[in-house]
Amino acid sequence: MSAPARPRSTDAHPPFSPEAVTTCTRRFREHVHIVTDSTRQARGLVLGPRPSGEVVGTLPPLYPEWLGGRTFCEAHGVRFPYVAGEMANGIATTRMVTEMARADMLGFFGAAGLGPPEVERAVRELAGRLEGRTNWGVNLIHSPAEPELEHRVAKLLLHHRVPCVSLSAYMELTPAAVLCAARGLRRDGDGRILRPTRILAKVSRPEVAERFLSPAPPDLLRRLVEQGELSAEEAELARRVPVAEDITVEADSGGHTDNRPLGSLLPRVLTLRDDLARRLGHRRPVGVGAAGGLGTPAGMAAAFALGAAYVVTGSVNQTATEAGVSDDAKDLLAQADVADVAMAPAADMFELGVTLQVLRRGTMFAPRATQLYTAYRAYPSLEELPRDVRTKLERDVLRASVDEVWERTKRFWEVRDPGQIARARSDPKHRMALVFRWYLGNSSRWAIDGDTTRRADYQIWCGPAMGAFNRWTAGGFLAERANRTVVQIALNLLEGAAVHTRAHQLRTYGVPVPAPAFAYTPRRLA
Repeated sequence: MSAPARPRSTDAHPPFSPEAVTTCTRRFREHVHIVTDSTRQARGLVLGPRPSGEVVGTLPPLYPEWLGGRTFCEAHGVRFPYVAGEMANGIATTRMVTEMARADMLGFFGAAGLGPPEVERAVRELAGRLEGRTNWGVNLIHSPAEPELEHRVAKLLLHHRVPCVSLSAYMELTPAAVLCAARGLRRDGDGRILRPTRILAKVSRPEVAERFLSPAPPDLLRRLVEQGELSAEEAELARRVPVAEDITVEADSGGHTDNRPLGSLLPRVLTLRDDLARRLGHRRPVGVGAAGGLGTPAGMAAAFALGAAYVVTGSVNQTATEAGVSDDAKDLLAQADVADVAMAPAADMFELGVTLQVLRRGTMFAPRATQLYTAYRAYPSLEELPRDVRTKLERDVLRASVDEVWERTKRFWEVRDPGQIARARSDPKHRMALVFRWYLGNSSRWAIDGDTTRRADYQIWCGPAMGAFNRWTAGGFLAERANRTVVQIALNLLEGAAVHTRAHQLRTYGVPVPAPAFAYTPRRLA
């Protein structure tokens, strides 16, 4: 018997050479054939039509659009399974959301930390820019210290028919969250329940995930009906569907995070989702996406390989040209490595002891905010702070007297929520919290505005993904700030994830894939 014919070379390289394998990995949008040599020991690659000779496998074309779940793309009217997540205080700007929508992806405006008038202006702007589109949304954050504000923002989003709402930092379901999920539910001609407002919920714990994977609690629905905010029909339909259309498993992210590893958390929530879908008889399983620590193609490919229907980025988008943060803060972010982050007290949940992840390199925010929380835990009121402690906080952290900060704090809350001032007058501990939260709240604003006199106090939400992104982009196209648009970041991460996915596919067929085949270099993509 004659030996099998030798396969054709690929791009002038023999099929079994590392160069040919690398080339085939890059050209993932084409059929690739795995071939063997005459000994049937070595394995190589050939692109194009099926070659003569021994072919042990053929991989069809691969596209970044196909990396996640098609049902996610269909539900949200997007081409790519990719979300630019909300970054609070408007850092995820209306411009960023607009660019993502026009690129057939999904983006959320960062409404957390803003007052209703600011949120409404952003919603009106987005509705005007993106008329006819439904692939955009706005964030609603759990606000246990300000439940009335949370409810007002929820009603505002519903009033303006925001097509998609991202619920974040929730520990329990609130009336506001359930209202967003249930308002407007109806059946179509085939009896299917339709959602006018699609809900994505960020979760980092299985017990919280279960609440969003299940129908809304009857007591909350009943209360909303009694208050006239839901109809009886809407409440009845809400008892038949999960609260969320999709849930985002948030691993080691910037901002609010439990620092959990994605490799452990995502499979756990996927299993929980499937168990609940079987038990509750859901017709459409809730989509499960991944967020946290995603700043490189390898990280993206890993998330999809774990079963994520979509991916969400956050920290890396703060360096995008559209991000609503100062160039000075972006310079600090661009210097970060994976370990240049720390945990610090959160302004919105200060009294609960909740922490969030921030940039450590180039700023003293984390240790200074921790000093404030330590004093809050140790003493019952501002008046009972020991003189040396008070002097140190005023000099090194607040850079103003406690009395002066209290006056500024009162002016803020008199506009935003006068009830906080009334409570502080009768509760010295709450008054202390408000004074210390003044620093925590303004530290983010100083970074956004680029107040270099307070650079050491910048609060910049950041996870390890930022450092990984910096190392990946160093010296290349995305290293230049002008090239770092939110869309170019997204397209390059997805393109690189497809390269990694193809390389892993080939490796499972026994192809000796060299290290350079995994190294995708960013470039301008259309």
